[in-house]
Amino acid sequence: MNRPVAAWAVLVCTLGGVISCVPPPRVTESEEETSRPSTESTAYALFAPPSPESIPGDLRGEQIRLGYEMVVNTQVYGKRYIGNALNCTNCHLDGGLNPNAASFVGISTLYPRYRERAGRQMTLADRINECFERSMNGTPLPPDSVKLTGIVAYIEWLSKTLPAGSTVPWRGIPRLTSTHQPDAVNGKKVFEKKCVFCHGSDGQGTRAAPPVWGPHSYNIGAGMARVSVAAGFIKANMPRGWGWTVTDDEALDTAAYINTQPRPDFPDKIHDWPKGGKPADVPY
Repeated sequence: MNRPVAAWAVLVCTLGGVISCVPPPRVTESEEETSRPSTESTAYALFAPPSPESIPGDLRGEQIRLGYEMVVNTQVYGKRYIGNALNCTNCHLDGGLNPNAASFVGISTLYPRYRERAGRQMTLADRINECFERSMNGTPLPPDSVKLTGIVAYIEWLSKTLPAGSTVPWRGIPRLTSTHQPDAVNGKKVFEKKCVFCHGSDGQGTRAAPPVWGPHSYNIGAGMARVSVAAGFIKANMPRGWGWTVTDDEALDTAAYINTQPRPDFPDKIHDWPKGGKPADVPY
């Protein structure tokens, strides 16, 4: 078994049984739809990623493997399309297999779909390119790019166990329901206590974790630049391996501190939410 497949096997075995009960509310990957009830289906899917052994040994299998590498080693395989120091797996943890971190499992079944931020119907490839422009502070991959095709193939493979019409209850990031007013001053204290070991005292990252602000982090057009989204991610996943150990208030405060620090602009933000509906915590 080669290294990527072996890694998938470990992740699938670890996560395959994680969700067998009703998950917490989500901040969806389509950030503007956080309060919209799902009308997609009455079926309720279980989190069950496919086995790595199910990857075909043909061209499609090569596309899936390339897509995996683009996700976990974006700095190497997608370098020309990114403008910061992140890999896709920094947000889509464990190569998109973590159900508490915008998992890719089942996501392809939701596309094409209308997205309010763009004001139009979008394909899965369109959504991937949104991430490259915003979270990766880069440029979109060409429509005929084998690397874009590979990421789509990987996500489609991860979604293949879901029957048509299923909901994806783990979609996005768990949503916090706290009414606490985020306090960036306290957030700095929490960051210094629980985050600097991995992200550095200056937030510029270390060998253990990526930068969370500054020129090498996500830009203000990224979903993670919203305090509500970042707080949900922090609560469920941070410190890495110790998710759910910070309080809701600590998560909100830390997200506020991180997202009040400087980061790259996103010039195309002027085109967002052309028909209205922009969430209150969008930083522009």
